[in-house]
Amino acid sequence: MNQSNTLSSPPTTRNPLDIIILAIASRFGDKSKEVERFLKFMFVGVVGFIVDFGTTTILQATILPPVNKSGDALTTNVILATSIAFVAALLSNFTWNRIWTYPDSRSRSARRQLFMFAFISLVGWFGREIWITTAYRALGTLFMPIFLPLVHMYKPAYIPSRAADDKLGTMIAMVIGVIVVTFWNFFANRRWTYNDVDAK
Repeated sequence: MNQSNTLSSPPTTRNPLDIIILAIASRFGDKSKEVERFLKFMFVGVVGFIVDFGTTTILQATILPPVNKSGDALTTNVILATSIAFVAALLSNFTWNRIWTYPDSRSRSARRQLFMFAFISLVGWFGREIWITTAYRALGTLFMPIFLPLVHMYKPAYIPSRAADDKLGTMIAMVIGVIVVTFWNFFANRRWTYNDVDAK
Protein backbone atom coordinates (compact mmCIF):
# COMPACT_ATOMS: atom_id res chain seq x y z
CA MET A 1 0.00 0.00 0.00
CA ASN A 2 1.54 3.31 -1.00
CA GLN A 3 1.32 6.53 0.94
CA SER A 4 -1.07 8.27 -1.51
CA ASN A 5 -3.68 5.52 -1.05
CA THR A 6 -3.34 5.78 2.71
CA LEU A 7 -3.86 9.53 2.66
CA SER A 8 -6.90 9.36 0.37
CA SER A 9 -8.67 6.65 2.40
CA PRO A 10 -11.47 8.09 4.55
CA PRO A 11 -11.13 7.46 8.27
CA THR A 12 -13.33 4.65 9.60
CA THR A 13 -14.28 6.61 12.72
CA ARG A 14 -14.75 10.30 13.40
CA ASN A 15 -14.78 10.51 17.19
CA PRO A 16 -14.07 8.38 20.26
CA LEU A 17 -17.76 7.54 20.65
CA ASP A 18 -17.76 5.90 17.20
CA ILE A 19 -14.97 3.56 18.34
CA ILE A 20 -17.05 2.37 21.33
CA ILE A 21 -20.25 2.03 19.28
CA LEU A 22 -18.50 0.13 16.48
CA ALA A 23 -16.84 -2.21 19.00
CA ILE A 24 -20.23 -3.07 20.51
CA ALA A 25 -22.04 -3.31 17.16
CA SER A 26 -19.39 -5.57 15.61
CA ARG A 27 -20.44 -8.33 18.03
CA PHE A 28 -23.79 -8.66 16.25
CA GLY A 29 -22.54 -10.09 12.95
CA ASP A 30 -24.75 -9.29 9.96
CA LYS A 31 -26.94 -7.03 12.16
CA SER A 32 -23.97 -4.88 13.21
CA LYS A 33 -24.87 -1.89 10.99
CA GLU A 34 -28.42 -1.74 12.38
CA VAL A 35 -27.11 -2.10 15.94
CA GLU A 36 -24.63 0.72 15.25
CA ARG A 37 -27.47 2.93 14.00
CA PHE A 38 -29.64 2.04 16.99
CA LEU A 39 -26.84 2.88 19.45
CA LYS A 40 -26.18 6.18 17.70
CA PHE A 41 -29.92 6.92 17.65
CA MET A 42 -30.06 6.17 21.38
CA PHE A 43 -27.11 8.45 22.10
CA VAL A 44 -28.71 11.23 20.05
CA GLY A 45 -31.88 10.54 22.02
CA VAL A 46 -29.98 11.02 25.29
CA VAL A 47 -28.75 14.40 24.06
CA GLY A 48 -32.32 15.21 22.99
CA PHE A 49 -33.58 14.14 26.41
CA ILE A 50 -31.12 16.52 28.08
CA VAL A 51 -32.38 19.32 25.83
CA ASP A 52 -35.99 18.31 26.52
CA PHE A 53 -35.60 17.84 30.28
CA GLY A 54 -33.45 20.95 30.69
CA THR A 55 -35.81 23.17 28.72
CA THR A 56 -38.83 21.91 30.66
CA THR A 57 -37.06 22.44 33.98
CA ILE A 58 -36.00 25.99 33.08
CA LEU A 59 -39.47 26.91 31.79
CA GLN A 60 -41.25 25.49 34.85
CA ALA A 61 -38.83 27.28 37.17
CA THR A 62 -39.29 30.61 35.37
CA ILE A 63 -42.17 31.58 33.08
CA LEU A 64 -44.39 28.46 32.99
CA PRO A 65 -44.85 27.11 36.57
CA PRO A 66 -47.09 24.04 36.87
CA VAL A 67 -49.17 25.67 39.66
CA ASN A 68 -50.15 29.23 40.52
CA LYS A 69 -49.50 30.96 43.86
CA SER A 70 -52.74 29.53 45.26
CA GLY A 71 -51.59 25.99 44.48
CA ASP A 72 -54.06 25.45 41.64
CA ALA A 73 -52.83 23.26 38.79
CA LEU A 74 -51.89 25.05 35.56
CA THR A 75 -52.14 22.14 33.16
CA THR A 76 -51.84 24.52 30.20
CA ASN A 77 -48.41 25.59 31.48
CA VAL A 78 -47.34 21.96 31.77
CA ILE A 79 -48.43 21.34 28.16
CA LEU A 80 -46.70 24.53 26.92
CA ALA A 81 -43.44 23.86 28.77
CA THR A 82 -43.19 20.24 27.63
CA SER A 83 -44.23 21.14 24.06
CA ILE A 84 -41.60 23.88 23.69
CA ALA A 85 -39.03 21.47 25.09
CA PHE A 86 -40.22 18.79 22.66
CA VAL A 87 -39.65 21.07 19.63
CA ALA A 88 -36.14 21.97 20.83
CA ALA A 89 -35.33 18.26 21.30
CA LEU A 90 -36.87 17.35 17.92
CA LEU A 91 -34.64 19.82 16.08
CA SER A 92 -31.58 18.58 17.96
CA ASN A 93 -32.43 14.93 17.28
CA PHE A 94 -33.17 15.46 13.59
CA THR A 95 -29.94 17.37 13.02
CA TRP A 96 -27.71 14.83 14.76
CA ASN A 97 -29.45 11.80 13.25
CA ARG A 98 -29.11 13.25 9.75
CA ILE A 99 -25.44 14.12 10.26
CA TRP A 100 -24.25 11.18 12.36
CA THR A 101 -26.69 8.23 12.56
CA TYR A 102 -27.82 8.17 8.91
CA PRO A 103 -25.21 10.13 6.90
CA ASP A 104 -25.84 7.78 3.95
CA SER A 105 -29.44 9.04 3.78
CA ARG A 106 -28.51 12.65 3.07
CA SER A 107 -29.20 12.24 -0.63
CA ARG A 108 -32.86 12.79 0.29
CA SER A 109 -34.18 16.30 0.72
CA ALA A 110 -33.57 17.59 4.25
CA ARG A 111 -36.98 19.30 4.16
CA ARG A 112 -38.74 16.04 3.26
CA GLN A 113 -36.84 14.09 5.93
CA LEU A 114 -37.58 16.76 8.52
CA PHE A 115 -41.29 16.52 7.69
CA MET A 116 -41.23 12.72 8.02
CA PHE A 117 -39.14 12.84 11.21
CA ALA A 118 -41.38 15.54 12.68
CA PHE A 119 -44.57 13.61 11.81
CA ILE A 120 -43.33 10.47 13.57
CA SER A 121 -42.13 12.57 16.50
CA LEU A 122 -45.51 14.32 16.71
CA VAL A 123 -47.32 11.00 16.97
CA GLY A 124 -44.97 10.09 19.83
CA TRP A 125 -45.37 13.57 21.35
CA PHE A 126 -49.16 13.32 21.27
CA GLY A 127 -49.08 10.02 23.16
CA ARG A 128 -46.48 11.39 25.54
CA GLU A 129 -48.52 14.54 26.29
CA ILE A 130 -51.64 12.50 27.03
CA TRP A 131 -49.57 10.35 29.39
CA ILE A 132 -47.87 13.32 31.13
CA THR A 133 -51.03 15.37 31.63
CA THR A 134 -52.91 12.37 33.01
CA ALA A 135 -50.13 11.06 35.25
CA TYR A 136 -48.02 13.97 36.52
CA ARG A 137 -50.09 14.83 39.63
CA ALA A 138 -50.45 11.22 40.76
CA LEU A 139 -46.75 10.50 40.13
CA GLY A 140 -45.69 13.61 42.05
CA THR A 141 -47.85 12.61 45.02
CA LEU A 142 -46.56 9.03 44.87
CA PHE A 143 -42.85 9.79 44.47
CA MET A 144 -42.35 12.89 46.66
CA PRO A 145 -42.26 10.81 49.89
CA ILE A 146 -39.62 8.58 48.27
CA PHE A 147 -37.40 11.51 47.18
CA LEU A 148 -37.98 13.64 50.28
CA PRO A 149 -35.33 11.91 52.47
CA LEU A 150 -32.74 12.65 49.75
CA VAL A 151 -33.83 16.28 49.58
CA HIS A 152 -33.65 16.53 53.38
CA MET A 153 -30.02 15.45 53.25
CA TYR A 154 -29.24 18.73 51.48
CA LYS A 155 -32.09 20.92 52.74
CA PRO A 156 -33.21 19.64 56.16
CA ALA A 157 -35.94 22.28 56.56
CA TYR A 158 -37.47 21.68 53.12
CA ILE A 159 -41.26 21.32 53.12
CA PRO A 160 -42.72 20.04 49.84
CA SER A 161 -45.48 21.98 48.15
CA ARG A 162 -48.08 21.13 45.53
CA ALA A 163 -45.83 22.89 42.97
CA ALA A 164 -42.85 20.72 43.95
CA ASP A 165 -44.98 17.56 43.74
CA ASP A 166 -46.23 18.58 40.29
CA LYS A 167 -42.73 19.43 39.00
CA LEU A 168 -41.41 16.08 40.24
CA GLY A 169 -44.41 14.27 38.74
CA THR A 170 -43.89 16.02 35.40
CA MET A 171 -40.23 14.94 35.29
CA ILE A 172 -40.99 11.33 36.22
CA ALA A 173 -43.80 11.14 33.65
CA MET A 174 -41.41 12.61 31.07
CA VAL A 175 -38.73 10.00 31.78
CA ILE A 176 -41.22 7.15 31.31
CA GLY A 177 -42.71 8.79 28.21
CA VAL A 178 -39.30 9.43 26.64
CA ILE A 179 -38.26 5.79 27.03
CA VAL A 180 -41.41 4.51 25.29
CA VAL A 181 -41.32 7.19 22.58
CA THR A 182 -37.62 6.57 21.83
CA PHE A 183 -38.35 3.02 20.71
CA TRP A 184 -41.35 4.21 18.68
CA ASN A 185 -39.23 6.92 17.02
CA PHE A 186 -36.36 4.61 16.13
CA PHE A 187 -38.42 1.87 14.53
CA ALA A 188 -40.89 4.19 12.79
CA ASN A 189 -38.11 6.40 11.41
CA ARG A 190 -36.10 3.40 10.28
CA ARG A 191 -39.11 2.10 8.35
CA TRP A 192 -40.15 5.43 6.83
CA THR A 193 -37.75 8.39 7.11
CA TYR A 194 -34.56 6.37 6.56
CA ASN A 195 -35.91 3.44 4.54
CA ASP A 196 -33.53 4.35 1.69
CA VAL A 197 -30.54 3.21 3.78
CA ASP A 198 -29.34 -0.37 3.35
CA ALA A 199 -29.66 -2.60 6.39
CA LYS A 200 -26.02 -3.70 6.02
